[in-house]
Amino acid sequence: MSFNNLDQLYRTVIMDHYKKPRNKGLLEDSVTIEMNNPTCGDRIHLTLQVKDGIVENAKFDGDGCSISMASASMMTVAVKGKPVDHALKLSTIFSEMMLGKEHDDSIDLGDIEALSGVSKFPARIKCATLAWKAMEKGVEKESHSQ
Repeated sequence: MSFNNLDQLYRTVIMDHYKKPRNKGLLEDSVTIEMNNPTCGDRIHLTLQVKDGIVENAKFDGDGCSISMASASMMTVAVKGKPVDHALKLSTIFSEMMLGKEHDDSIDLGDIEALSGVSKFPARIKCATLAWKAMEKGVEKESHSQ
């Protein structure tokens, strides 16, 4: 697949998650994290249900650019039903990808790979990582409450 076709595919995946976000909404009886990116105004309200070391459910609400909201949608899909350790590993891989660093490619990132091009735009990295940072804080908060 040529670079232009791959770039177009990635844009299509990002816009699909932005226009039809997965796991949009809020959960009751959950860990709640609210974060914002004051630089551009992105805001996320993430709710997680973690039980016995598993992210049983994840939903988000918020406002922001297509990168921020698509990333939140992709993140909730990626971590839902996964062990906390796996969710945190995905977050580390995602952060490395955003910084243009070599990362563990043994884990299939699925749609998340579509955000790899964000690393070329430093001003947008915080947009892409906002939901992931919220998830990290959420599982940390949950582990301290048990």
